[in-house]
Amino acid sequence: MDDNADSVETGRAHQPRAPRRSNLDDELRSFRDRLTHGTAHKPEFEYELLTMFARNETSAPFAMPALCFIFYIASMFWASLMEATMWIAIVSISRVYMLDQCRRLLSIPRADVNVGQWRRHFVRVEAINGLALAAFALIGISSTPTAHSLPATFSSHVFIFATLMVVLAIRMTFSSTLPHVFLAGTVPMTLAVTGRLFMLGDPFYFALASMAIGIHVFFVYLAQGLHSTALAMVEYRAEKDSLISELEEASAISDEARRRAEAANKAKSRFLATMSHELRTPLNAIMGFSEVMEKEILGPIGSDTYREYAHNIYESGNHLLCIINEILDLSRIEAGRYDLHEETVRLTDIAEDCRRLIKIKADAKTLHIVEDFAPDLPHVWADPRAMRQICLNLLSNALKFTPRGGRIIITVGHTSDGGQFVTISDTGPGIPKDEIPRVLQAFGQGSLAHQTAEGGTGLGLPIVQNLISLHGGTFDLQSELRKGTEVTVTLPRQRVLQIITPLQPLGQERHRDPAPRPARQPRMRVASPYGAATPYRASGGL
Repeated sequence: MDDNADSVETGRAHQPRAPRRSNLDDELRSFRDRLTHGTAHKPEFEYELLTMFARNETSAPFAMPALCFIFYIASMFWASLMEATMWIAIVSISRVYMLDQCRRLLSIPRADVNVGQWRRHFVRVEAINGLALAAFALIGISSTPTAHSLPATFSSHVFIFATLMVVLAIRMTFSSTLPHVFLAGTVPMTLAVTGRLFMLGDPFYFALASMAIGIHVFFVYLAQGLHSTALAMVEYRAEKDSLISELEEASAISDEARRRAEAANKAKSRFLATMSHELRTPLNAIMGFSEVMEKEILGPIGSDTYREYAHNIYESGNHLLCIINEILDLSRIEAGRYDLHEETVRLTDIAEDCRRLIKIKADAKTLHIVEDFAPDLPHVWADPRAMRQICLNLLSNALKFTPRGGRIIITVGHTSDGGQFVTISDTGPGIPKDEIPRVLQAFGQGSLAHQTAEGGTGLGLPIVQNLISLHGGTFDLQSELRKGTEVTVTLPRQRVLQIITPLQPLGQERHRDPAPRPARQPRMRVASPYGAATPYRASGGL
């Protein structure tokens, strides 16, 4: 016993650590992946940022070449054709190589991409592009300015400064997802432009050079903000994909559970149908033979003990048969195969019949049954067998749970909205508030019921709930501990039959035929829940 207890305690101690160990394993695996790929973020996020950069470059392949061609045309005003042509050739080759590498990355499967290597490769390629663009600031630097060319020289320096601003803006837009690539492509040109402006030795150019450095720092700050936004967008998309996958998995699990539940329900129905036949056949024989022996139809038994045994066998078989019938009724109701055979009935008549059925048992327990019926209650449109079963189940519960000398009250009356109700109240032990949901479930019983009541299956109240629900009515259970229980079932107004007032006084009708006719009986109107009111004759029949 001690060893088993120790093993159980050990198992309990280790159970809460399982999720924590799983989380630690996930964190360790993620940290190892970040070290392998040389990044501070998750590799899948870095891959998304990398592919976003490649898609940005390939989405506008002619933007930078067209801009560089404009720079090439403008440089003719202060530089030689040879220098400008060499510069545009170098820039074009570097741009074509960058586009080729971006298309190559997008064509490779995700599993074959090493994010760290490709990021470093793009930094090197972009550095080559940056050096090629920086060469624009060096075009015409060797030419000696003359008095005639001074205005063009001044304009060229301002144009180079403006070119730097345009390049910074465009490269920030295209490569903000990879900050290192942005720096590799813009720092060389910024250095070249500021260096050329500082070499002129003029305060105005010093101001331009300082402004170029400040603007570059500002664009770096903007690129960091765009990078953070892109990373957050990727993270949100990953969370959305994770939620979608979880929902799909939960939906698949739910569908599988539903299929299993349907299969189990079919198996239960087949089992109940088979066991109904298999159990009822020997039960009928047991009850029949025990009744013959108890009543000594074929001759005296000769022993009172044997006669008592035969009576016990009959009672036990009858009890088992009632349990089987209750289980089958509940199964048919849950499967939607319980058909109502409706007709006009009086709830007071049904309540009176049920009271007579339990009177003998109530007298044996010295229980006092009180009837409180409202006068002149009209008929209702309901299944008499189902209503009788509802009333009998409620009275049987009250009979079982009420101690000797107690009281059971049967009330039948009108509801405020025109319906009718049946209430069964007793002076039994009552039901605790927290146990009421349990007793309303199939096979559920309260704790006090096990101590004070006779045996039962716990199917009476669920059957009552389902039967009254089939009639469109309501079920209400109110109980207070050690003060009793009150159960009310209510039929809606649509099931109450209203009497139609005759247009002419009975026996004094005026017709074209002077021959006397027997007085017509009053007519009723069936307020059916399935359509308009239907006239009904009091003698029966629609």
